[in-house]
Amino acid sequence: MGRADDGRAAFWAGPLPQAVATVGASTAGLTGERAAALLREHGPNRVDAGARRGWRLLLSQFTSPIILILIAATLLSMAVGDLIDGTIILAIVAASGGLGFWQEHAAGRAVDALQARVRVDTEVIRDGREVSVPVEEVVVGDLVVLRAGDVVPADCRIVEAERLQVDQAVLTGESFPVPKSDDPSPPDAELTARGNALWMGTHVASGTARAVVMRTGRDSTFGAVSRRVASRPASTGFQRGLTRFGLLLVRIMVVLLVGIFVANLLLHRPVIDSLLFSLALAVGLTPQMLPAIVAVSLSAGARAMAAHRVIVKRLEVIEDFGAMTVLLTDKTGTLTAGTVTLTGCLSVDGEPDAEVARLARLNAGLQRGFPNPVDTAIMRGQPPADPGTRIAEAPYDFTRQRLSLLVRDGDEPILVTKGALRAVLDVCATARTAAGTVPLDEVRERVLRRFAALSDQGDRVLGLAVRAMPGVTAVAVADEREMTLVGLLAFQDPPRADAAAAIRRLADMGVTVRLVTGDNRHAARHVAASVDLAGEPLVGADLAACPDDQLPERITDVTVFAEVDPLQKERILTALRQRGDVVGFLGDGINDAPALHAADVGISVDTAVDVAKQAAAIVLLDKNLDVIADGIRLGRRTFTNTLKYIRVNTSASFGNVVSMSIAALLLPFLPLLPRQVLLLNFLSDIPYTTLSTDYADAEQIQHPRTVDVRTIRRFMLVYGSISIAVDLLVLGALRWWWHVSTDVFRAAWFVQFTATEIIALLVLRSNRSFLRSRPSAALAGTGLLLITVTVALPFSPLSAPLGLAALPPVVLAALAAVTLVNVAANETAKHVVPPDPTVARRVPRP
Repeated sequence: MGRADDGRAAFWAGPLPQAVATVGASTAGLTGERAAALLREHGPNRVDAGARRGWRLLLSQFTSPIILILIAATLLSMAVGDLIDGTIILAIVAASGGLGFWQEHAAGRAVDALQARVRVDTEVIRDGREVSVPVEEVVVGDLVVLRAGDVVPADCRIVEAERLQVDQAVLTGESFPVPKSDDPSPPDAELTARGNALWMGTHVASGTARAVVMRTGRDSTFGAVSRRVASRPASTGFQRGLTRFGLLLVRIMVVLLVGIFVANLLLHRPVIDSLLFSLALAVGLTPQMLPAIVAVSLSAGARAMAAHRVIVKRLEVIEDFGAMTVLLTDKTGTLTAGTVTLTGCLSVDGEPDAEVARLARLNAGLQRGFPNPVDTAIMRGQPPADPGTRIAEAPYDFTRQRLSLLVRDGDEPILVTKGALRAVLDVCATARTAAGTVPLDEVRERVLRRFAALSDQGDRVLGLAVRAMPGVTAVAVADEREMTLVGLLAFQDPPRADAAAAIRRLADMGVTVRLVTGDNRHAARHVAASVDLAGEPLVGADLAACPDDQLPERITDVTVFAEVDPLQKERILTALRQRGDVVGFLGDGINDAPALHAADVGISVDTAVDVAKQAAAIVLLDKNLDVIADGIRLGRRTFTNTLKYIRVNTSASFGNVVSMSIAALLLPFLPLLPRQVLLLNFLSDIPYTTLSTDYADAEQIQHPRTVDVRTIRRFMLVYGSISIAVDLLVLGALRWWWHVSTDVFRAAWFVQFTATEIIALLVLRSNRSFLRSRPSAALAGTGLLLITVTVALPFSPLSAPLGLAALPPVVLAALAAVTLVNVAANETAKHVVPPDPTVARRVPRP
């Protein structure tokens, strides 16, 4: 059989029985008992690239360079005799990491439970019967049955195939499906040349096949690719914004870290103490809880969306969902009711014709491709009749837009072809009329006028043609020629009653809905007008003629695209993204997979074909634009709450670090001990973990928003400066007015820093005044509890090991007064520099 480049058996080479025998299987499939044993032995058929669980997730909480340096310096401090200080620091670092782990772990479990609601199944032969099993339960040796629209569940060797074409773009980038067969391939053949092999993650574009599973999960070719790309940078707009924000903090942190450390050395302070203090400040400036806050916010958003029948498969797209400015959608089921009905089987002359109905039923009833609403409507709309005998099939594909069945109808085989009218006319030479069979050119214009008239009424119109094929037992696409047009099939799918209102609702939220369909321009125009989408359709031929560099401008005001193919859908989407739009794409068909992959937010439905559900980041349990609007609103709430952490934590940390840096130069002692700095960071971080429960003001979720580093920087400088001014005011009063001891000074600053950051979160979470935009009960309750704990610590048995001392009543009263001054200053500053400048200041009218 030979070996592949990676040393593994080249299962695509050599005779089929020999290849299948290497995995202990046969071409007859497995028994249920054997499959269950293999599943227990080898585990589920999953890739799980990049997933962090258990110990990996826990260890990841301590892998940042700053934390590792801090731990090393602490261990060095303990080695030279400072055991108590080092132990406390390590305990605080461990507690902070444990908090992050607990938050992320809980969020991950919640998301796993939600994603289990969207299941992709595959057909296998078990105990001699065809059964449906979850893809995760497919094992090596299974005999899988594949049809158009199915995702290939594992690496397989083809046993038999009929007109099989497979889209391998997920592995090769190739846009067009490739033919597959059961013919052996050379052992050294390139992946794209292994015509008898199917690869996990690819999908069947047309035709059918049976294949034996040879490799599953992480052993598959797709698994190897997934491992290589698992560490690639995140690509969502929100994550790119977080990356820019992180780089900003790194620059600030490096300057402060080096400056503070050098300044302390120049003041002849101990090297270890100076290093620990500098590192503790650097930790304070580092948003350690950001991964946990983001994970918790996203998982909470996903749970809220699930309650609105929106299942999020990839959490990172939630913020992009909220930032979406354009939604591209097909019409079936979103703008229309999704109930396709056969309304006419017409002769070429336009009269109802029973023979056209009978031939249509032969074509629809005997095809073995993917189930579709058109064939379902044909079978439902016609009385039972002799089903005929299927001989062979040229399956439907989206390039030629036709489906042909070679059937035995009476004594001789005939080829019955159904498809898009223009595609059927392309292979016809004659037409059957009441006056007899005539050259097609005599009736072409009349047929096209009837087609346009029906389409203008909202009908979808297909052509039906036949050709006698005496003595033929096989059929190819090339046989679709010299055919006779016998009639037209008309279908109705009425507009949804709620579609126009949903489109207006999305428009009010800043999201433009654009219709993208492969249907003809007349039907597209009718549906668009019925749901208040104005404008003349731009058709695929015009798109093809438009250069890429001109396309973004050309489609600026286009709301309806008709007669487009799958690659043109992707091209439209790319052009909109080049204009700066955040683009969502809603699709549920095989031909929608490329656009679903390319979109910022790929959206499908639970009833979609497997490949569409796999490609989508979000799956709707109801195909309804109102459901999407609900999801966008929740996505914006999630984004808003995450941004609250970024803004407030950054400004508070910046203010704290600058204040302590100045104090370190003015005082003959460190203003706070390293363990105190770490403890206040830990305590002030806890309320942030409840941000996912917080409310968002109406204006904060009214329009699409993205992470803007410039506004974060301005927020940090303005509100951080207020914090610095208050800190230095307290420093002056403690040091030069009350002349307190070192421990009292540190206790006062510890209480003030922790309390003011928590209160800043409650005040600066909204552009509105604190009294007009109240926080959630969980956020307010946690914040007040932590303030109480902070004030109590200097009076507790922990005060001595923490280096704190009881605060005199006059100092406590002064701190309370200063806190009120801080609140007033922040509220006043809101009128000049709003905390959230990307939203309107006034609440929109209902």
